[in-house]
Amino acid sequence: MKKLFSSTIFKLIIAVIIGILLGFVANESFMNFVVTVKYILGQLIFFMVPLIILGFVSYSIAKMKDNASKMLSLALIIAYLSSIGAAFFAMVSGYTLIPHLSIEPVKETLRQLPELIFRLDIPPVVSVMTALVLSIMIGLATVWTKSEVFENLLDNFQKMVLLLINRILIPILPFFIAANFCALSYEGAITKQLPVFLGVMAIVIVSQFVWLAFLYVLAGTVSKKNPWQVLKYYGPAYLTAVGTMSSAATLAVALKCAKKSPVLKDDVIDFAVPLFSNIHLCGSILTEVFFVMTVSLMLYGSLPSLTVMILFIILLGIFAIGAPGVPGGTVIASLGIVISILGFDEAGTALLLTIFALQDSFGTACNITGDGALTLIMTKASCRRSSKPKKINS
Repeated sequence: MKKLFSSTIFKLIIAVIIGILLGFVANESFMNFVVTVKYILGQLIFFMVPLIILGFVSYSIAKMKDNASKMLSLALIIAYLSSIGAAFFAMVSGYTLIPHLSIEPVKETLRQLPELIFRLDIPPVVSVMTALVLSIMIGLATVWTKSEVFENLLDNFQKMVLLLINRILIPILPFFIAANFCALSYEGAITKQLPVFLGVMAIVIVSQFVWLAFLYVLAGTVSKKNPWQVLKYYGPAYLTAVGTMSSAATLAVALKCAKKSPVLKDDVIDFAVPLFSNIHLCGSILTEVFFVMTVSLMLYGSLPSLTVMILFIILLGIFAIGAPGVPGGTVIASLGIVISILGFDEAGTALLLTIFALQDSFGTACNITGDGALTLIMTKASCRRSSKPKKINS
């Protein structure tokens, strides 16, 4: 897993560098080829977006049949609230800080891209919103009918989609990103746009620490325990997540760190930490929200409206729970709403995918470290349930 994540990030970085350098020296004939490749790969990626939604959202809902457990229900609720809370924090920070970052849209002064050599349209089977509604309906129907056959079908379909992601989407991403950065460099936008992201990444990392501080203070208030008795043991897990860029690869270290805490119960740790490592993505969501606002101002000239951002965040929290376990899984799972709600095109999605991947290690580290705070809340809930007097039947 570690090699997969490291290799993917390395390829994306190389793709960005090659794309920028080629864009500086490319002539019009070469750019005819580049924009054609960019268009075809974009069509293929956008074709897969509804499949990703159907594959992951519907099965994630179908798996909730085990929600008879109140502890599982509580875990899902607090993970979702933490994720969208981080997203709203990023949104407020974005509206406050991004306009002061000297980001100037240069769309009007860009060099014109040449025409496509040929046009190959690959329309999706269904629209993004249709896929979202259909996946919700299928997932709910599977839960209500308790159909094991259909649940197994959704499970197999999710595995098929994950194979398509790993064997088609992930391998073509470097070429798609290189073509987009080549086009941005050729147009002249990259010299003005890319340096801004250095400042944006710094703001995002600081914001992640602020959100972690909020989570642990909140957990300490709810549990009436000292949150430092959890947080101080999470250093190795944070550093491991930065190095591996993988929640799965960090899980063993996170479990060891949590078990060192004197205020966490072992049975709650065994249940909560593995669960939260898959469904609690506060750092990744915070990052994506701030980045989509930045990209929107850079490429499209304005920040998304408040109502659009609220709808995006509410849905993003749901998509994050079903995010696939691949590099940049959160942003890949949410491509549908990025395109349909925020209106991003190929250039916007390529830029978002790239900058998200470049800082993905810090987002993963924030996710993992935040799991400790939620586990502390779960420990308090577990103590409350066990302390309730049992009813004695006469």
